[in-house]
Amino acid sequence: MTEVLRYAAFTDDPRGGNPAGVVLDASLLDEAQMLAIAAEVGYSETAFLVADGAATFDVRYFAPSAEVAFCGHATIATGVVLAQRHGPGRFLLRTKAGSVHLDVERSSSGGFVSTLTSVEPAITEISDDDVRALLDVLRWPATDLDPALPPRVAYAGVWHPIIAAATRERLADLNYDFDGLRELMLARGWTTIQLVWRESQHLFHVRDPFPVGGVVEDPATGAAAAALGHYLRELRLIEPPARLTLHQGDDLGRPSVLTVDVEAAEPRIRVSGAAVEIPA
Repeated sequence: MTEVLRYAAFTDDPRGGNPAGVVLDASLLDEAQMLAIAAEVGYSETAFLVADGAATFDVRYFAPSAEVAFCGHATIATGVVLAQRHGPGRFLLRTKAGSVHLDVERSSSGGFVSTLTSVEPAITEISDDDVRALLDVLRWPATDLDPALPPRVAYAGVWHPIIAAATRERLADLNYDFDGLRELMLARGWTTIQLVWRESQHLFHVRDPFPVGGVVEDPATGAAAAALGHYLRELRLIEPPARLTLHQGDDLGRPSVLTVDVEAAEPRIRVSGAAVEIPA
C-alpha cells in the first residue's frame, strides 16, 4: 500500500493552512494510480516524488480530478517532509512547469520553514470579454472591482487571472457558479482564480477558487502567490525589493499565511511558509 503523508501548508497549526498529500516514493505508480490516490485523499493536491539522488526529485502534482503542472502548497509541505527526514538544506524539484529550488531551514519555534523559488514568471493582458465572463460566473458586479489593481493573467508555474476586489466584504462574499467557472477556466487554461483585496501596501487578503481540480476553493495557493508577486512588480504597484504577506483561508476557517519576496534583479519569486503534519 502506498504511504501518503498528510501535512497542512502555510501554517503551524494542523487545523489551519491547506492540506496536502505527499508520497515520497512514487516510482512504481502510473498516472492513473496517482490520480486515484489523490482522489481518495481528497486534498486539493497531492505531490508524488521520485528521487534522483539525495536532494533531487522528479515531482508530479494531482488534484482529485486532474493533474496540475505545479502546486505551491504541496511543494512547501514536501520541503518540510524532506527536512524532517534528511535535515534542512536545499532540494531541487523537477516539475512539469520546470525546475524549482526549495530551501528549508529551522524556524524559531523549532519546526521548519520552506521557501520555493518559482520558475520564470510571466504576465499577459486579459480581454474585456474574459473579464466580463469571469465576473458573470463569480456573480460580482464590475463596480465592486478595485480600479487600482487592473485584471491580468499571471504565471509562476501555472496561469491565474488576478481579480481585485474593492472591499474586504466583496472578497468575503464568494458564491460562484462552479460549473460555469470550471468550463471557462478549462477553455482558457487557467488553474485557479486569484481574488485579492489589498489592505495596505504589502498586506493582501486572497481567495482562490479551484473548480478545475474538483475543489471549490484553496485555503492557500503558493503558485498564485508567486504570480501575484510578479503582477505587482510588473505593474509597478510595489517597489522591489519587497516582502508581501498574504492571508488566505480565513473565510474557510483554515487561516494561512504566505510570505512572498519580490526582487528587482531576480525575476523568480520566492514564496515561504511553514507546514505541520496532520494527525491521523
